[in-house]
Amino acid sequence: MWATIAFLIIFVFMIPKIRDPLLQRLGGAGDWIVKYAPYSFIVLAVFLAATIAALVLMIKWPGVVEPENPLAKYKKGDAGTD
Repeated sequence: MWATIAFLIIFVFMIPKIRDPLLQRLGGAGDWIVKYAPYSFIVLAVFLAATIAALVLMIKWPGVVEPENPLAKYKKGDAGTD
């Protein structure tokens, strides 16, 4: 997954038509954080907490249990004992 994201980012930054507005918006984000200081930090903290909660949930989620084969009991020792 990380390789795919890195590959996408490389191509996004290679195209000037996309790169320039993206970098302008990222620069404007710093100004927004300073301008709306107490509220912007709360919003960023909520986003960070939601990201951490999602990662913990994905890590702690129980694994998928493979269903038991219903024909497995007929494979062992039951050949020709009718």
